[in-house]
Amino acid sequence: MHVFNPEYDSPALAARLASHPDALLIICYCAAWCGTCTQYLPDFEALATRWPQHTFAWVDIEEHPELLEDEDVENFPTLLVQNRRGNAFFGTMLPHIGHLERLLERFDQDTPPTGEGPAPLAGLLAKR
Repeated sequence: MHVFNPEYDSPALAARLASHPDALLIICYCAAWCGTCTQYLPDFEALATRWPQHTFAWVDIEEHPELLEDEDVENFPTLLVQNRRGNAFFGTMLPHIGHLERLLERFDQDTPPTGEGPAPLAGLLAKR
């Protein structure tokens, strides 16, 4: 599965979100200058390939701060997992893809929202 980047394929990301409303959305908030993010991206892409039923996005917070709303990112990688109920996880994680993979194994569409993090990505993309 492709990792969507709103810098290049925002319409495709919006279409994927609309056509797969029950898929988990996993967003990695990053910055182009961050060496940790650069090293994490290949593993994130590989994870997206292993979990094609979910939607993965890579958002540069300096290029697209509107997709983070008023939330602050102080460490990388900062990850957001959204399901149809809302944000199931929002926070910093060690840059070892196994941590994210184990987290995703526990989530489904019935995981209750945390109340933390930005609004649903589909709505934020529509506002742009």
